[in-house]
Amino acid sequence: MIVRIMGEGQLDVAAEDLAVLNDLDDALETAIESGSEEEFRKALHGLLENVRKVGRALPPDSLEPSELILPPADASIDEVSAMLGDEGLIPD
Repeated sequence: MIVRIMGEGQLDVAAEDLAVLNDLDDALETAIESGSEEEFRKALHGLLENVRKVGRALPPDSLEPSELILPPADASIDEVSAMLGDEGLIPD
């Protein structure tokens, strides 16, 4: 799955890594619901760090369509909340 982190680029994430990413996405949703900036930052950074860790970076000139778009690390709670769909940022 091709994942774009806004402002950073695209990464190719293997299907077997999506379950862990879904768990981190759930934690991010919970943090947003709590309204805690500290928990939100921790959850967002955890999700993005894991995507960077398991994903293989695509060349900057790659024209692959992104299947998932994630917010940048400095996004606000409101910005990320607006991006959430019925299934979070990462659909099951």
